[in-house]
Amino acid sequence: MLTPALGNYNASELSLFVSLILSPIIVGYLCAQNIWEEKRTRTIANIAVLFAVLIMFVVLVEDATVEWIPYIRADYLKANPTATPSAFDWYNIELSALGSEVFLTVVLAFALSFIGLYIGSMLKKPAKS
Repeated sequence: MLTPALGNYNASELSLFVSLILSPIIVGYLCAQNIWEEKRTRTIANIAVLFAVLIMFVVLVEDATVEWIPYIRADYLKANPTATPSAFDWYNIELSALGSEVFLTVVLAFALSFIGLYIGSMLKKPAKS
């Protein structure tokens, strides 16, 4: 829906951000009873870590299947027009670019899922027994 207005890259990034916050809110709401019965922050942290690891594998598979090298090289040469990296330097530049994407996505997934699960569990109070 957002692709015509924002373009392919920005629309997918925004949809990722929205899904990373909305899905944990829904899960937190649906599983609120179980979250409240156990230690709430520890349970939420466990779910968030599991979700972040899952997202890490998704990003690693995406990095393995999509050809990112021309994009990374173009971006690097745009930022450093006079640079002439060797083959080994290109390897390290590309590896650090992909590694930083994985790291930032995992941190974002963990933080947003923790916040979303906490908000979702707060929306539905536990039943009195």
